[in-house]
Formats: sequence, C-alpha cells, structure tokens
Amino acid sequence: MTVACAVAAEGPTPQGIPALNHVFVIMEENHGYAQVLGNPDLPLTNAFASEANTASNYFAIAHRSLTNYLEIVGGSNFGIHADNYPDWHNYYCSPNLLTGFVSTDSPTTPVICPIWGTGTDAATPAIDLTNETSGPPGVNNIDGIQSIQATANTSGKTIADQLAEVSGTWKSYQENLPPQGADGINYSDGVYTNLTNFANITPVIAPPLTSADLVFLYAAKHNPFVYFSSIQEGTQPGSSLANVVGFDGPRGLYADLSSGNVPMYSFIAPNQCNDQHGRGNAGAYCNFDPNDNGTLVGLNPALMQRGDVSLKTIVTSIKASPAWKQGNNAIVVVWDEDDYSITPTVNKSC
Repeated sequence: MTVACAVAAEGPTPQGIPALNHVFVIMEENHGYAQVLGNPDLPLTNAFASEANTASNYFAIAHRSLTNYLEIVGGSNFGIHADNYPDWHNYYCSPNLLTGFVSTDSPTTPVICPIWGTGTDAATPAIDLTNETSGPPGVNNIDGIQSIQATANTSGKTIADQLAEVSGTWKSYQENLPPQGADGINYSDGVYTNLTNFANITPVIAPPLTSADLVFLYAAKHNPFVYFSSIQEGTQPGSSLANVVGFDGPRGLYADLSSGNVPMYSFIAPNQCNDQHGRGNAGAYCNFDPNDNGTLVGLNPALMQRGDVSLKTIVTSIKASPAWKQGNNAIVVVWDEDDYSITPTVNKSC
C-alpha cells in the first residue's frame, strides 16, 4: 500500500512504469503533514504509513477543496478556485475554460458551468487573496513561494474520460450518496438532500425540520467528476453519473470489493465526518477542529480518531477483496489540503 500525496497532471505518457490493474485513491480532508504523521490519535493511519511509501515533501495545489479534487482527477483547476455547486445540465452556459472566467469566493461567483472544451485555466498564485480570506495575509497555495501560470490548451477532461477512451473502467465511491444517485445532488445526509421539500414530509415532525437541520455528509465538492459535462450527460460509453455510487447497496464500494468486481480506477471519498473534514451540526464527534492553527493542539481528537477508524475499514476491505490478489494494485491516501494556510504557514499536506 502507498500512503502518499499526489497531484494528477496531463502531459506525455510516462514510460517504464509497471502496469497497475487496480488503483484505489482514498481522499481525506483538511489536515497537514505534521497533523497526520506522528499523531497519536491516528495509530492505524500511521501504521499504514510506516509499512509503505510516504510523500514527505508534498504541497497541496490550492484552496478550496474542489480545486484540489479537480487537480487530482484532471491535472488542472479548469478555472475554478471555489467550492460552488455544479450548474447541472446547463447546455447554454460557457465553461470557464472557454470564457477565462475564474470562480472564486471573493468576489462571490455563481454555480459552475459544466466543464468541457479546450481553453485556458486559472493561474495559481503563491498567495491567494480570493478564497477563505480576501485580504492580507492571504492563504498560501503550494508552499507560499511557487506559483503556476494559467495554462492554455487545457482539455476539459479527467482520468475518467481517458479511461473511457480505451475501454477502461472507473467509479467514484461517495459515502452517504442518496439512493437515487448523484444527479442534481449538491449535498445529502444519505436520505435527505438539497432537493428535499421539507414542507411535504409526512408524518409531520415536531418541531418541523428544515434544510438547516441537514448534515452535509455527502458533498458534490468532494466528487469532482460531477462537474464535467461528459459525465453529467454520459457522452462516452461506460462513463456517466451511473459510475458514481455510494458505499452501500448492490453497486456500492463494499459490495464491489466483496465480489472482486472493482474498476481499474476507484476514487473513494468518505463522508465529511469520516474524512476528518468535520461538520458544525453533527455532534461532538464530528465537530470542526476548535482551533485552525495547524497544530495537534488545535484538533478535535474525536474527529481524527473517527477518520482513522474509517480509513482502516476501507483499507482492510480493499486488501480482503479478491481484486487485491489480481495483478498489480495500489492504494493512495491523500489529504486534499492543510486548511491552515494563513501566511506564514505553508500548505504542506499529506
């Protein structure tokens, strides 16, 4: 198993690398290298790291989460530096790649047009003043020193498109995705979603529930594939929203692992309590870290321990799968960003 941090990149096909039959990418959230490696609340994670390869000099590309997720599956930010929801099935808008528009937190920008076409993505400055903080000191992208220029001729595609082109297989496994699937779903607790009409829930619950009560366990921002037109519309055989499934059910992660019927590429996102992200309305065991200062002292130990156990469950299930015994396989565990990158803290992730 490999516990490492990686960024997908487009470019020439590397030569001399042994073929892999199955790759499992497990996405964790919002903690830096020094908060993960050596953390006594993460004994299982550290045990995995000690018996595998660890990337000790990796820096997340940027903030927010979605930007890093897009980089991991597509090698570009595609003009997106925000966590905005998809503009589902909008055939009439033009994607950021074609317009040069950049989605940001500050100034606030609208939902994200489905990604397609070829154009220029957004620059990644060393210090960002458009997200999470809108002025000095800003947040550090990468290491706070390096920057990336906007890249022309960027193709609006992901590893899913590349696999589909050669009849390869992939799935995005998303914990607490609702049973009806990912289409139109921005957030969900596994049952209720952004599409739920709480006024029509029967029998009437007292006091009445509202959307404010919903815990965002599943979030589209952690499912980057749904932002692409090719996947929203299913324009390539074997590559559509049908490839996005939950952890449970007959087509879910654990059923696939049990049968050994897993794709070549598995993108695995635990829910926002189990990936160490945390939520503000899910109880003490899932509360956000109390102090975003980049240290162990600032963490919610229960949230970290919860993520540790979740990771062990996933990794153990992968290694028990018949697929793990078939050919060459790899597990990659990635934390998307450190989430504490106020200057001078750098965005060193794991």
